[in-house]
Amino acid sequence: PCWSTPTTPAATSGPTWPGLFGKSWGGFNGLQIAARRPRALKAVITLYFTDDRYADDVHYMGGCVLGIEMQPWASVMLAHNALPPDPAVVGERWREMWLHRLQGMKPWVEDWLTHQTRDDFWKHGSVCEDFGAITCPVYAIGGWADAYSNAVFRLLAGLKSPRKGLIGPWSHQFPDESRPGPTIGFLQECLRWWDYWLKGIDTGIMDEPMFRVWMLDSVPPQVDREAWPGRWVAEEVWPSGRIQERVYYLGDGTLASEPGTPARLQFVGLQTTGQDAGAWCSFGAPADLPPDQRAEDGRSLCFTSEPLAEPLEMLGFPEVEVAVDVDQPNALLAVRLCDVAPDGSSRLITRGLLNLTHRDGHEHPQPMPTGQVVTIRVRLNGVAYRVPQGHRLRVAVSPTYWPHAWPSPVPVTLGVHAGTGSRLLLPVRPPSPLDETLAPFAEPENSHPVDHVVVRTGRQTLETRTVLPDGTLEIRRINDEGRTRLVEDGLEWEWVNEDRFEIREGNPLTARVTSTRQVSLQRDDWSVRVETFSVMTSDRDNFIVTNTVDAYEGDVRVFSRTWHRVIPRHHV
Repeated sequence: PCWSTPTTPAATSGPTWPGLFGKSWGGFNGLQIAARRPRALKAVITLYFTDDRYADDVHYMGGCVLGIEMQPWASVMLAHNALPPDPAVVGERWREMWLHRLQGMKPWVEDWLTHQTRDDFWKHGSVCEDFGAITCPVYAIGGWADAYSNAVFRLLAGLKSPRKGLIGPWSHQFPDESRPGPTIGFLQECLRWWDYWLKGIDTGIMDEPMFRVWMLDSVPPQVDREAWPGRWVAEEVWPSGRIQERVYYLGDGTLASEPGTPARLQFVGLQTTGQDAGAWCSFGAPADLPPDQRAEDGRSLCFTSEPLAEPLEMLGFPEVEVAVDVDQPNALLAVRLCDVAPDGSSRLITRGLLNLTHRDGHEHPQPMPTGQVVTIRVRLNGVAYRVPQGHRLRVAVSPTYWPHAWPSPVPVTLGVHAGTGSRLLLPVRPPSPLDETLAPFAEPENSHPVDHVVVRTGRQTLETRTVLPDGTLEIRRINDEGRTRLVEDGLEWEWVNEDRFEIREGNPLTARVTSTRQVSLQRDDWSVRVETFSVMTSDRDNFIVTNTVDAYEGDVRVFSRTWHRVIPRHHV
């Protein structure tokens, strides 16, 4: 049984045992099922997943409401949930079932915003609550352009069952088709895992290092990249005893190995800081990656090192410990770590957010004491990155980061106390001869069966920025996925999405997210369409969310409903 931790593969003389494979929510589900320890389950492959539904998913980051995803992703699910069952599957009951579904649905964003702390709503399904519940072998896979790579580090550290970790340069796409690449023969890698654990064939996969990652090279900033230069490196186990902590102190605009003269640096956050953050989770679209951070650095309080005398490679979670004071009880801290090239260009390496009312944990937030110095520790997203000789490191901090972080209700004046109490802690990885012994991955297979045809080519995600006449910054992201037909049964579907993020400088209460979705399904003379319209705003005390669903059969609207909800802000 799976709850007796296997250390060797299933015997070849026995049956072929089942394994679970999933990406994104399928990756969540594989781990959640494994934690229930079904008798037959023998192994799992999970990609682009989280082990913590509150701290590392589309809803919250560091206790901050994730403005770039909270309403937009909820509106995606609103459209999904409003679609009808397929009459080719359920028959003539489809219309009755559809209307019953529409009448019973509700926008998920209402539940997500009702639970603004890490309570039982989020703990349920978060396997980090008890890693010991998972006893079958797990292969955990992530991508640096994806949003879920942090969980791979935590899973390798928390599980006791046989496990492997792999993080490539990939976005939220399978590793044999992702942009940025390089891609790998992912199907072949999966087969090695399944053959070992399900069929008892010794493929050698468990003789290899536990953790293999793509060490990103420094490249000029650009929002689109076909492939990211770098190399594969590996650690025999994770956490690795080889990783060394290196400390840099935040001085008066400086970042140095020794603390400088103590100083208090005061900064009033601009509400438009964060506009150059890029996507929270890239799907490989051309506008997803963060651009040059120089303008963003100009909107932040920055600490920059001297040029490095030798290359620096890091693997793990950088952290920033910083002594701050604020003038408001509700405040946040956005921290970025950048690679500054000799030409002055600034490449985002990694970042982190912390709602300062969550400084002692995400379950019981407390207001920040105003006018008092408090030392805050912010963990940045995990990374594998090589900073070349002659480049500089930069730490940038701000009390705003829109639209990633929903802004505090009142503009915040931030004081940073430079000196011994404010430090950058880097997980430095020394060279390893193990890297030279790694076998190359197979090339991706190119023999995928043709299961669909493109009826209408869509448009890649387009991002535009406009300053409206009243001074409001408007960021629009449009994604037209085109129209596709399944070869097997002739079903056609079409998705068109648009998200708008707005804020006016000096007034955080003008933050507004608007999402529209249009989804069409058609087969022969059967045609349905769902249109959704979602808006999220806030005042000093509340979040306000409005969601509308209109459903059409042909050109006839058969359902329309609007939900309006006011939800109190809880230390956000």
